[in-house]
Amino acid sequence: MIKVLFVCIHNSARSQMAEAFFNHHATISHAASAGISPGKLNPYVVEAMQERGIDISNNQTKSVFNLYKEGNTYSHIIAVCDEASQKCPIFPGVHKRLAWSFSDPSELQGSHEEIMHEVRIIRDAIETKVLELLHEIGE
Repeated sequence: MIKVLFVCIHNSARSQMAEAFFNHHATISHAASAGISPGKLNPYVVEAMQERGIDISNNQTKSVFNLYKEGNTYSHIIAVCDEASQKCPIFPGVHKRLAWSFSDPSELQGSHEEIMHEVRIIRDAIETKVLELLHEIGE
């Protein structure tokens, strides 16, 4: 079974969406997500995922370093932002390390609808990359 860990800075948006899409579309593989410095779940991201029928509202943000200390293993580590790619610990046994760079929803400004428009673009780009990965690994 393929086990994927999606990592970003706060585990509040991009990695949460990637994990949710991966687990939603995968049949036998599994994903988790974590952050370098866990923050608070982004409400715009929760809303955008609800629009796609995926409820992440009860998700907790997690620390990548805690997962490392617990001895968790993954076949793939995917950083979904540049900073996480540079700061993520090296997990033993990783088959592939990938870096996907997506804009940070927490940095968006504007009205609710303007922010949601941009979050939807990020969400859809993440889902596209996840589907490509699932195709690549034979899911």
